[in-house]
Amino acid sequence: MMKRIGLALTAMLGAVAACSSSDDGTGAVSFSTYGEDYIEKEIPAADVADGWTVRFTTFLVVLGDVSVAESATAAPAARMPKPKIFDVHRPGPKLVFAASGVPARAYPHVSFVIGPQAAAADLGDGVTEAERKRLVDGGYGMLVSGTASKGDVTKRFTWGFRGTTLYDRCEGDLAGKTTPGVLVQNGGTDQAELTIHGDHLFYDDLQAPEAKLRFDNLAGADANADGEITLEELGAVRLATLSPESGPYGTGSAAGVNDLRAYVEALSRTVGHFRGEGECFAAPR
Repeated sequence: MMKRIGLALTAMLGAVAACSSSDDGTGAVSFSTYGEDYIEKEIPAADVADGWTVRFTTFLVVLGDVSVAESATAAPAARMPKPKIFDVHRPGPKLVFAASGVPARAYPHVSFVIGPQAAAADLGDGVTEAERKRLVDGGYGMLVSGTASKGDVTKRFTWGFRGTTLYDRCEGDLAGKTTPGVLVQNGGTDQAELTIHGDHLFYDDLQAPEAKLRFDNLAGADANADGEITLEELGAVRLATLSPESGPYGTGSAAGVNDLRAYVEALSRTVGHFRGEGECFAAPR
């Protein structure tokens, strides 16, 4: 199992997703996604241990299989009918999925998937067919691009990730209390956010809570000094060759993570959170 990780939107309530009624009435659930300031604006140098400023220009994610249930084995009370592509670099929350007519009760089991489902996906606001094609052609579930700058040095990156990750058993802050899943009340709507944390791509440890953001080693992987850091270049840098002073680059219990490419790909599985800083269990699927 990978590292355990971690908007209000009232319109566009969608498909009715429950077949049974409840003596407690029915309500609705609404899920949105949001990239926060780190993706929409920048990761400032003050927040990066080795002083780089990181700015994303694109952060495409294919979100799907949002599911709401009373347990891991129970039939979903609400489920997203098809995936959707979002660019969370674009400002503001974006509707992912909503369902009405959901029996009013607590649903502790909420899960969602990020993975290469672009061919069958709807397009989120501002996402183009050309961007869908890039995802489909690359087999990507997430595609990010941006720049990192330090002094007079600027590095560019465009990284596509093919893995499918299930974010499961999500919990987050609800009315000041850490709460698993969602709570549907009669006549009400529980509005939950699937938050994307772009800074996770630059952590120096896969599991340690004290992990720091770093970029020196990624910048140093630009072997041909053309200003573009490719995943292939990252794959040529063995973790064992990195200086301890440049960060621990700890892999914890993760197997087969021996180079910077595998390391960043492992970090890409930790970007999904719930209700801001809330957490999910993340695992390959």
